[in-house]
Amino acid sequence: MRLKPLSAFSDNYIWTLEGPAGKALVVDPGQAAPVLAAADRGLEPVAVLLTHHHDDHIGGVRALLQRWPDLAVFSPADERIAFPAITVGDGQQIEAAGIAFEVIAVPGHTRSHIAYYAAEAGDGPLLFSGDTLFSLGCGRLFEGSAAQMHASLSRLATLPAETRVCCGHEYTLSNAAFACVVDPDNPALRRRLEEAQAMREAHRPTLPSTLAGELAANPFLRVATPGVRTGLQQRLGRELVDDIDAFAELRLWKDGFRA
Repeated sequence: MRLKPLSAFSDNYIWTLEGPAGKALVVDPGQAAPVLAAADRGLEPVAVLLTHHHDDHIGGVRALLQRWPDLAVFSPADERIAFPAITVGDGQQIEAAGIAFEVIAVPGHTRSHIAYYAAEAGDGPLLFSGDTLFSLGCGRLFEGSAAQMHASLSRLATLPAETRVCCGHEYTLSNAAFACVVDPDNPALRRRLEEAQAMREAHRPTLPSTLAGELAANPFLRVATPGVRTGLQQRLGRELVDDIDAFAELRLWKDGFRA
């Protein structure tokens, strides 16, 4: 199986994954052009996976359906996704391009956000996390609560450590700038920053990351750790009530952060 991110807009990734028969699935095609260009190079899409309704993740679907009318489009149940799709929800098992996925509800960024997890996808487990879990970060809370997003991330954190995390944006360096302020004494974070800097200097994606790497360095998965707690409490000048309080304050801090 071949996993590849296609660049879209300024920082989006459209993920493609070729299945065992050479047919491919496409994840969150906010633009059609990168997928059509990949098709000219031999990509054969048979399925589309959508994580949420934002236009930079679904905007290219209609054009792809014009090119390939038989595409199987999987999406969350959301009235804002206004084209034919197979709606799926938490705990469902689906098959796309010959690959088995579990659908995981991860509300927070949007109320209907889902992720797709494949326990066996070539080189090991694979997670398409959309805008929920980023490398060294997480999505903004546009429609959900801090408690919902914390619960969603905590659920993803239970997946196997070797899971490859394929998220929707190239945000690693900007997320790292914030993470290093929050958790400055974390050696795993420093190593990830150096690795990501080298990748971007070489014009390579910093993704996929691994869940093990995120658990070691992503502050939004580490709100219970002393390093992150200390940084938050120093900023707030008070004790934190619990992990949800810590997560909510961390997300608010990130929302206003400028490197």
